Amino acid sequence: MANVKLSQRELDLVTNADFILTKNKIITKVYDLFGEMSDYAVKEANNFLEDEIKIISPKISKGENYEGLPWVMLDYPRYFTEKDVFAIRTYFWWGNYFSITLQLKGKFRNKLQVANFKLQEKPDWYLCCNKNEWQYHFRNDNYKLLNEFSEEEIQQLSFIKLAKKIPLHQWDDVEIFLKETFETMLGLL
Repeated sequence: MANVKLSQRELDLVTNADFILTKNKIITKVYDLFGEMSDYAVKEANNFLEDEIKIISPKISKGENYEGLPWVMLDYPRYFTEKDVFAIRTYFWWGNYFSITLQLKGKFRNKLQVANFKLQEKPDWYLCCNKNEWQYHFRNDNYKLLNEFSEEEIQQLSFIKLAKKIPLHQWDDVEIFLKETFETMLGLL
């Protein structure tokens, strides 16, 4: 029979409903924040987007297991096909951070001049170095600081994922961070 005994810490958690209720309240607050952000994004992005993209409404999703932890994401703008991707993904990852990512692939890949952006001295921006475009952690095998890339390396990327993050302990600054970063991303197109 499987080992079903609980450690003292596990027993303390399983008997504490308040922990889960508080977690659910936090996730609801993230949903509310992303709902407000989606309204803002639709209004701000309207002049920058092609019709085929702006007709697709924002989507908020959540899950319980990105590397074992809950997450919430907002995709807008969002256009996903097998060959072409144009998205700005706002992401909350429990225990880690909020992030916002501009993801371009296929016919949208060359809309962004990353090399020009790099010259603007943006020390806190990251660029994906992974071959798997669907990872969102910021470890060195997935993201490197933008200023660590050469122009040649950037040109060789088959897709672009330009990202910025803010730690959860800066929760009160998240709304401003997301809006300013979103506007900067739109300005790069």
